[in-house]
Amino acid sequence: MHIPDGFVSGSINAVTALGSAGTIGVSLWQVRRSLEKQAFKIPLLATTAAFVFAAQMLNFPIGGGTSGHFLGAVTAAALLGPFDACIVMTLVLVIQGLFFADGGITALGTNILNMGVIGGIGGYLVMRGFRSFLPTGRPGYVLSAAVASWVSVVLASSACALELALSGTSPLKIALPAMAGTHAIIGIGEALIAAAVLTAVAVARPDIIPEWARIKPAQLTQAPVVRRRRVWALVAGGAITALILAVFLSPFASTAPDGLERVAEDRHFIENAAPDKSRPWKWSLFPDYSVGRIKHEGVSTGTAGFIGTIIIFGAGFALIKLINRRPDEE
Repeated sequence: MHIPDGFVSGSINAVTALGSAGTIGVSLWQVRRSLEKQAFKIPLLATTAAFVFAAQMLNFPIGGGTSGHFLGAVTAAALLGPFDACIVMTLVLVIQGLFFADGGITALGTNILNMGVIGGIGGYLVMRGFRSFLPTGRPGYVLSAAVASWVSVVLASSACALELALSGTSPLKIALPAMAGTHAIIGIGEALIAAAVLTAVAVARPDIIPEWARIKPAQLTQAPVVRRRRVWALVAGGAITALILAVFLSPFASTAPDGLERVAEDRHFIENAAPDKSRPWKWSLFPDYSVGRIKHEGVSTGTAGFIGTIIIFGAGFALIKLINRRPDEE
């Protein structure tokens, strides 16, 4: 669902960039406030961003010569909160655009709005709504997140269709059913992945699941040192999982066009995408998740995935440490 340069008009991109920038500012402020009581989230946010990046490399086939990939916004929101999820998605999208030519630089604000704001914050509101009437315990938490994950993909794709229509790229009556219909199928995969990830975390570390999830956490009386060690153990496990996905599994991902690309091909606006020579950002080091000097495609993809995962984790950790600095530390 990464919109490339050329699909959306400059005026729409400008409006969405302003909206996204404002939401990012509020999100950074809210994340800083939450870290005062939940400092353990600093490494978790970086790990979540790395996992989302790696998981998004794994396109899965949905039939009809089309593929989809994990979005991850609701999964991040279910673990960390809506504003943290917005920051996670922003970080992933910025790195993907700058280093991997995945998503246009001119459309960066639009992609953040769709996947970070609508997908993350909007998906969180849907999740909380479902959680309010589902039974207490792990099943209700996982089910509410799974449903919201599906909804988030459909909402984000519908927003993309509206932006395409407002840009004159494709009429709404054509773009909306095509985008929403295709991504309704992709959303099933999103829901299943979210359910699997959240179940694993809820079983291993119920004490880090947010209170609104209504899961009775174990060992809440842990000493701070023990809790930090357990969090870092989870961080290490998450980072290793992300690296395995990026290095060893990404070379086997589906090469079929993703949902947006398939709609663009079928509705004849794929030629609107800016060609490589005219892209405003020409310095992506690993375009299309490849390392130019490595000829073997699988090794090239895996190497690019490894580098990207490390960059995302390092950037996420540095960013959260930066916004969490206190005046007496400067």
